[in-house]
Amino acid sequence: MSFHYEKIDHVQLAAPKGGEDRARAFYQGLLGFEELEKPENLRKRGGVWFQSGSFQLHIGIDEPFYPAKKAHPAIRVTNLEGLKDRLDNHHVSYTVDGDLPGADRFYMTDPFGNRLEFLEWL
Repeated sequence: MSFHYEKIDHVQLAAPKGGEDRARAFYQGLLGFEELEKPENLRKRGGVWFQSGSFQLHIGIDEPFYPAKKAHPAIRVTNLEGLKDRLDNHHVSYTVDGDLPGADRFYMTDPFGNRLEFLEWL
């Protein structure tokens, strides 16, 4: 082929109308993502964008809203145990899954019911 894929630029998840502050509390406050300023022409759509390193996560407003319960981003983490400790300290539940050989991983949901996977390759 005359082209190649470099990397995923961003992942978008949906939230119900008015969910921006809950998204900020979860993605920025709890998980430590940095909020990005949306381009002026996209702000009227609502939603909020976040970044950590080169990974971007966009929360878009969707009405009617349905959470992604199976489809999900898988976010690679360095020191997954440190993230688990943070979640434990904030009384946030997650489900450990040992079914992927060579990886430590867990699943959780965001405040809107969207599934998230966090993993560290061993």
